[in-house]
Amino acid sequence: MQLSKHIAQGKLLHLSQGEESLSVSENEYFRWLAFSNDKGEQVIQSVMHKRKPWKLTLPHQTALLLPLIFFKPKNIVELGLGGGNVDRFLAYTCADALITSIEYSSIVIENFTRYFNPENAVIEIIHSNSNDWLALENKASIDWLICDVYQHREEDSNQTINQLECLLDNIDSNACLSINLPDATDNEVNLCLTVLQQLSSDHVIVYFHIPNYLNIVIHLIPKHWQTFKLLKRNKNCHLPQRLLKQWRKFWLQGNEVGTHVNFK
Repeated sequence: MQLSKHIAQGKLLHLSQGEESLSVSENEYFRWLAFSNDKGEQVIQSVMHKRKPWKLTLPHQTALLLPLIFFKPKNIVELGLGGGNVDRFLAYTCADALITSIEYSSIVIENFTRYFNPENAVIEIIHSNSNDWLALENKASIDWLICDVYQHREEDSNQTINQLECLLDNIDSNACLSINLPDATDNEVNLCLTVLQQLSSDHVIVYFHIPNYLNIVIHLIPKHWQTFKLLKRNKNCHLPQRLLKQWRKFWLQGNEVGTHVNFK
Protein backbone atom coordinates (compact mmCIF):
# COMPACT_ATOMS: atom_id res chain seq x y z
CA MET A 1 0.00 0.00 0.00
CA GLN A 2 1.25 3.50 -0.83
CA LEU A 3 2.45 5.57 2.12
CA SER A 4 -0.01 8.36 1.28
CA LYS A 5 -2.91 5.95 1.81
CA HIS A 6 -1.44 4.73 5.09
CA ILE A 7 -1.36 8.24 6.55
CA ALA A 8 -4.63 9.52 5.08
CA GLN A 9 -6.22 9.13 8.50
CA GLY A 10 -4.56 9.29 11.87
CA LYS A 11 -5.04 10.16 15.50
CA LEU A 12 -3.72 13.55 16.60
CA LEU A 13 -1.13 13.21 19.38
CA HIS A 14 0.09 16.78 19.63
CA LEU A 15 -0.72 20.21 18.20
CA SER A 16 1.40 23.35 18.63
CA GLN A 17 -0.12 26.59 17.38
CA GLY A 18 1.22 30.09 17.28
CA GLU A 19 4.38 31.39 15.65
CA GLU A 20 5.26 27.83 14.63
CA SER A 21 2.35 25.49 13.96
CA LEU A 22 3.10 21.78 13.90
CA SER A 23 1.24 18.58 14.63
CA VAL A 24 2.10 14.98 15.46
CA SER A 25 -0.29 12.22 14.35
CA GLU A 26 -0.20 8.45 14.12
CA ASN A 27 -2.02 5.34 13.05
CA GLU A 28 -1.28 1.68 13.69
CA TYR A 29 1.86 1.65 11.53
CA PHE A 30 3.26 5.19 11.23
CA ARG A 31 3.78 8.39 13.19
CA TRP A 32 4.29 11.66 11.33
CA LEU A 33 5.21 15.29 11.84
CA ALA A 34 3.47 18.04 9.88
CA PHE A 35 4.04 21.80 9.63
CA SER A 36 1.69 24.53 8.42
CA ASN A 37 2.81 26.14 5.15
CA ASP A 38 2.26 29.75 4.04
CA LYS A 39 -1.30 28.85 2.98
CA GLY A 40 -2.16 27.38 6.36
CA GLU A 41 -2.11 23.83 4.99
CA GLN A 42 -0.56 20.98 6.96
CA VAL A 43 2.45 19.58 5.04
CA ILE A 44 3.97 16.30 6.18
CA GLN A 45 7.67 16.80 6.96
CA SER A 46 8.65 13.31 8.08
CA VAL A 47 7.12 9.89 8.69
CA MET A 48 8.40 7.31 11.18
CA HIS A 49 7.78 3.58 10.85
CA LYS A 50 6.66 2.70 14.38
CA ARG A 51 7.91 -0.91 14.39
CA LYS A 52 11.21 -0.02 12.65
CA PRO A 53 11.92 3.61 13.64
CA TRP A 54 15.27 3.61 11.82
CA LYS A 55 13.68 2.78 8.47
CA LEU A 56 13.63 5.46 5.75
CA THR A 57 10.08 6.18 4.60
CA LEU A 58 10.39 8.93 1.96
CA PRO A 59 12.40 8.59 -1.28
CA HIS A 60 14.28 11.88 -0.96
CA GLN A 61 15.76 10.60 2.32
CA THR A 62 17.37 7.69 0.49
CA ALA A 63 18.71 10.06 -2.17
CA LEU A 64 20.12 12.30 0.55
CA LEU A 65 22.03 9.42 2.15
CA LEU A 66 23.49 7.87 -1.01
CA PRO A 67 27.08 8.92 -0.15
CA LEU A 68 27.05 6.06 2.38
CA ILE A 69 27.80 3.88 -0.65
CA PHE A 70 31.31 5.33 -0.73
CA PHE A 71 32.58 5.98 2.81
CA LYS A 72 32.24 5.47 6.54
CA PRO A 73 31.75 8.95 8.01
CA LYS A 74 32.97 9.62 11.54
CA ASN A 75 31.47 13.07 12.18
CA ILE A 76 28.09 13.81 10.59
CA VAL A 77 26.23 17.09 11.02
CA GLU A 78 22.65 17.62 9.87
CA LEU A 79 21.20 21.12 9.85
CA GLY A 80 17.57 20.76 10.88
CA LEU A 81 16.17 17.94 13.00
CA GLY A 82 12.51 17.71 11.98
CA GLY A 83 11.18 14.27 12.78
CA GLY A 84 14.68 12.81 12.79
CA ASN A 85 14.34 10.23 9.99
CA VAL A 86 17.85 10.81 8.67
CA ASP A 87 19.40 10.86 12.14
CA ARG A 88 17.67 7.66 13.28
CA PHE A 89 18.85 5.82 10.16
CA LEU A 90 22.41 7.08 10.61
CA ALA A 91 22.46 6.14 14.30
CA TYR A 92 21.28 2.64 13.39
CA THR A 93 23.60 2.17 10.40
CA CYS A 94 26.72 4.08 11.48
CA ALA A 95 26.96 3.01 15.10
CA ASP A 96 30.50 4.37 15.58
CA ALA A 97 29.79 7.81 14.04
CA LEU A 98 29.18 11.03 15.95
CA ILE A 99 25.81 12.35 14.75
CA THR A 100 24.92 15.96 15.49
CA SER A 101 21.71 17.78 14.63
CA ILE A 102 21.47 21.57 14.72
CA GLU A 103 17.89 22.67 15.38
CA TYR A 104 16.62 26.19 16.08
CA SER A 105 13.12 25.30 17.26
CA SER A 106 12.75 24.16 20.86
CA ILE A 107 9.28 22.84 19.96
CA VAL A 108 10.74 20.56 17.29
CA ILE A 109 13.37 19.29 19.73
CA GLU A 110 10.74 18.59 22.40
CA ASN A 111 8.53 16.69 19.95
CA PHE A 112 11.44 14.66 18.60
CA THR A 113 12.44 13.63 22.13
CA ARG A 114 8.89 12.75 23.10
CA TYR A 115 7.52 11.16 19.93
CA PHE A 116 10.27 10.40 17.41
CA ASN A 117 13.11 8.73 19.27
CA PRO A 118 11.51 5.62 20.77
CA GLU A 119 14.76 3.62 20.73
CA ASN A 120 16.79 6.46 22.28
CA ALA A 121 19.17 6.72 19.35
CA VAL A 122 22.36 8.50 20.34
CA ILE A 123 22.10 11.89 18.60
CA GLU A 124 23.67 15.09 19.86
CA ILE A 125 21.09 17.84 19.45
CA ILE A 126 22.30 21.43 19.59
CA HIS A 127 19.66 24.12 20.06
CA SER A 128 20.98 26.82 17.74
CA ASN A 129 20.43 28.69 14.52
CA SER A 130 22.26 26.81 11.76
CA ASN A 131 24.05 29.88 10.42
CA ASP A 132 25.19 30.87 13.91
CA TRP A 133 26.55 27.38 14.52
CA LEU A 134 28.30 27.26 11.14
CA ALA A 135 29.98 30.57 11.95
CA LEU A 136 31.55 29.18 15.13
CA GLU A 137 35.30 28.68 15.09
CA ASN A 138 37.27 25.69 16.42
CA LYS A 139 34.58 23.15 15.48
CA ALA A 140 35.61 19.55 14.96
CA SER A 141 36.30 18.62 11.35
CA ILE A 142 33.10 17.51 9.58
CA ASP A 143 33.11 14.45 7.33
CA TRP A 144 29.59 14.99 6.06
CA LEU A 145 27.32 18.03 6.19
CA ILE A 146 23.62 17.45 5.39
CA CYS A 147 21.04 20.21 5.08
CA ASP A 148 17.93 21.68 3.48
CA VAL A 149 18.17 24.91 1.50
CA TYR A 150 14.96 26.91 1.25
CA GLN A 151 14.13 29.83 -1.01
CA HIS A 152 10.59 31.09 -0.55
CA ARG A 153 10.72 34.01 -2.99
CA GLU A 154 12.68 34.66 -6.17
CA GLU A 155 14.17 37.80 -4.60
CA ASP A 156 15.80 35.64 -1.93
CA SER A 157 18.57 34.64 -4.35
CA ASN A 158 21.25 36.58 -2.46
CA GLN A 159 20.23 34.83 0.75
CA THR A 160 20.52 31.46 -1.00
CA ILE A 161 23.98 32.33 -2.33
CA ASN A 162 25.13 33.40 1.13
CA GLN A 163 23.77 30.19 2.61
CA LEU A 164 25.63 28.06 0.07
CA GLU A 165 28.87 29.99 0.66
CA CYS A 166 28.50 29.40 4.40
CA LEU A 167 28.03 25.67 3.84
CA LEU A 168 31.08 25.42 1.60
CA ASP A 169 33.18 27.27 4.16
CA ASN A 170 32.53 24.39 6.56
CA ILE A 171 33.76 21.50 4.40
CA ASP A 172 37.21 20.69 3.08
CA SER A 173 38.34 18.65 0.07
CA ASN A 174 37.83 15.39 2.01
CA ALA A 175 34.29 16.14 3.20
CA CYS A 176 30.93 15.55 1.56
CA LEU A 177 28.07 18.06 1.36
CA SER A 178 24.50 16.86 0.72
CA ILE A 179 21.68 19.33 0.09
CA ASN A 180 17.93 18.79 -0.13
CA LEU A 181 16.00 21.41 -2.09
CA PRO A 182 12.35 20.97 -1.12
CA ASP A 183 9.72 22.37 -3.50
CA ALA A 184 12.43 23.99 -5.61
CA THR A 185 11.78 25.97 -8.78
CA ASP A 186 13.93 25.40 -11.87
CA ASN A 187 15.52 28.82 -11.30
CA GLU A 188 16.46 27.94 -7.74
CA VAL A 189 18.00 24.62 -8.77
CA ASN A 190 19.99 26.29 -11.56
CA LEU A 191 21.17 28.98 -9.15
CA CYS A 192 22.32 26.43 -6.58
CA LEU A 193 24.11 24.25 -9.12
CA THR A 194 25.83 27.24 -10.72
CA VAL A 195 27.00 28.72 -7.41
CA LEU A 196 28.23 25.35 -6.15
CA GLN A 197 30.11 24.70 -9.38
CA GLN A 198 31.80 28.11 -9.29
CA LEU A 199 32.81 27.90 -5.63
CA SER A 200 33.88 24.28 -5.27
CA SER A 201 36.72 22.98 -7.42
CA ASP A 202 37.56 20.02 -5.16
CA HIS A 203 34.24 18.22 -5.56
CA VAL A 204 32.14 16.49 -8.18
CA ILE A 205 28.52 17.70 -8.16
CA VAL A 206 25.78 15.11 -8.68
CA TYR A 207 22.07 15.87 -8.41
CA PHE A 208 18.91 13.77 -8.30
CA HIS A 209 15.33 14.56 -9.23
CA ILE A 210 12.97 12.56 -7.00
CA PRO A 211 10.12 11.10 -9.11
CA ASN A 212 6.62 12.17 -8.00
CA TYR A 213 8.13 14.56 -5.45
CA LEU A 214 9.25 18.21 -5.64
CA ASN A 215 12.62 17.53 -4.02
CA ILE A 216 15.98 17.93 -5.71
CA VAL A 217 18.96 16.41 -3.89
CA ILE A 218 22.48 17.66 -4.61
CA HIS A 219 25.73 16.00 -3.50
CA LEU A 220 29.23 17.44 -3.52
CA ILE A 221 31.50 14.40 -3.59
CA PRO A 222 35.30 14.70 -3.13
CA LYS A 223 36.97 14.21 -6.50
CA HIS A 224 39.58 11.83 -5.14
CA TRP A 225 36.92 9.29 -4.09
CA GLN A 226 36.81 7.81 -7.62
CA THR A 227 33.20 6.79 -7.24
CA PHE A 228 33.15 4.76 -10.47
CA LYS A 229 35.55 2.28 -8.82
CA LEU A 230 33.79 2.31 -5.46
CA LEU A 231 30.48 1.53 -7.12
CA LYS A 232 31.86 -1.77 -8.36
CA ARG A 233 33.53 -2.78 -5.14
CA ASN A 234 33.74 -1.05 -1.80
CA LYS A 235 34.28 -2.82 1.50
CA ASN A 236 34.62 0.48 3.39
CA CYS A 237 30.87 0.94 3.71
CA HIS A 238 28.31 0.76 6.54
CA LEU A 239 25.40 -0.35 4.36
CA PRO A 240 24.18 -3.94 4.49
CA GLN A 241 24.65 -5.81 1.21
CA ARG A 242 20.97 -5.71 0.25
CA LEU A 243 20.75 -1.93 0.59
CA LEU A 244 24.11 -1.45 -1.07
CA LYS A 245 22.92 -3.19 -4.23
CA GLN A 246 19.73 -1.10 -4.34
CA TRP A 247 21.48 2.18 -3.66
CA ARG A 248 24.15 1.55 -6.32
CA LYS A 249 21.36 1.42 -8.92
CA PHE A 250 19.83 4.60 -7.46
CA TRP A 251 23.18 6.41 -7.71
CA LEU A 252 23.38 5.68 -11.43
CA GLN A 253 20.20 7.73 -11.93
CA GLY A 254 22.02 10.89 -10.83
CA ASN A 255 23.15 13.70 -13.10
CA GLU A 256 26.72 14.93 -12.89
CA VAL A 257 27.14 18.66 -13.42
CA GLY A 258 29.43 19.41 -16.35
CA THR A 259 30.69 22.61 -17.90
CA HIS A 260 27.21 24.00 -18.50
CA VAL A 261 24.43 23.99 -15.91
CA ASN A 262 20.84 24.01 -17.12
CA PHE A 263 18.33 22.12 -15.04
CA LYS A 264 15.03 21.26 -16.68
